[in-house]
Amino acid sequence: MNGKQIKHFPEFLLLQEGENFTMYCNSSSLLSSLQWYKQRPGGSPVLLMILAKSGEVKTQQRRTVRFGEFRQHSSLNLTAAQLSDAGTYFCAEA
Repeated sequence: MNGKQIKHFPEFLLLQEGENFTMYCNSSSLLSSLQWYKQRPGGSPVLLMILAKSGEVKTQQRRTVRFGEFRQHSSLNLTAAQLSDAGTYFCAEA
């Protein structure tokens, strides 16, 4: 265990179909790289995207992830939420 603390905000969000949302991930110290996951109830985590460079932005379908300039913060933005988007989203150091 490297002692890094990664916090997610918001911890819980209830969405209606068609709404947008943004989730944030903040680390207590510099991250070498970051992985965003989605987990459906009762399922295994599914890797969505990996961020490895400061200021990196990646888009996949309706999801956009960003890595902060100092590699301590990241965000995931989802546009036009659908039922298939339901689940738990979280990040972890790669």
